Amino acid sequence: MKLYLSARITNGRTALVLTACFLAIFTFPAFAQDEDVITVDTPLVLLNATVTDKDGKPSLGMRKDQFAVSEQGILQEIEIFETEETPFAAVILIDTSGSMEQRVSLARAAALRFLDGLRADDQAAIYNFDSKVTLVQDFSNLRDLYPRAYDLKASGWTVLYDAVYSAAQELSKRPEKRKAIIVLSDGADTRSGRSASKALDAAMDANATIYTVDMSGLNTGGTSRMQNRGVLKNFAEKTGGRFIETPGGVQMREAFENIVKELGIQYTIGYYPTDTRKDGKWRKIDLKVTPDSLKVRTREGYNAPSRE
Repeated sequence: MKLYLSARITNGRTALVLTACFLAIFTFPAFAQDEDVITVDTPLVLLNATVTDKDGKPSLGMRKDQFAVSEQGILQEIEIFETEETPFAAVILIDTSGSMEQRVSLARAAALRFLDGLRADDQAAIYNFDSKVTLVQDFSNLRDLYPRAYDLKASGWTVLYDAVYSAAQELSKRPEKRKAIIVLSDGADTRSGRSASKALDAAMDANATIYTVDMSGLNTGGTSRMQNRGVLKNFAEKTGGRFIETPGGVQMREAFENIVKELGIQYTIGYYPTDTRKDGKWRKIDLKVTPDSLKVRTREGYNAPSRE
């Protein structure tokens, strides 16, 4: 599946033209091959940034001149700067593999908490994944779960990377500028056909922020839990999201309330890279804000388009 995105300047305004060709399916095979490619062919780079103060609270009302974006160490000119609250599209991924036997109900409760915070124009879809990735309910503004969500049982292998990749594909079709993937999992992939890096690349190509929730629990110890946490933390950090560990009670409720709020009040920044080569190489992005006491989160970079 290829995604082509082009941008042009017309009468002083930026026009974004999106052309896509997709195969729409509700269930994705667990052993999909790594040869599918998402190609973004555009000079326009969009960033969704979250800015917080020293107490972790959102910093609102910032100006364009308080942001500076660099690519590969070279300062770029910001062409698009949007601060208004805007709708978002999100995909919630619930791990229902065998290792989640005692945690599926907790993950379901977390999904409900997220849906409860949706605003009028926000859209969310829910998938579960075990040995395959399956649609639970399609994009909608519903604040409740379909009945089949209450029948989810833990069994099978874990195709975490395939689930993230598939969620990124679905989000790449959406018109919303702000997109998110919320992963509720113990992090232990056991059967994906795609690698973690391929899944991460797909998410960044879709400009999706990944929020990961560690469902492994305090009773999972040793090296295994550390590896699980490492995978989930990497997904979140690379895309500008957040890693939430061992959710439960008030901590989980507050975390999901904050995610919904955060997605609605991010800053959207766009620029045309000075390096226009189509070499397919990784381009590192560095976004800074002033004053220095503020913290900013956004994706770490993107893959430049390649010549065909």
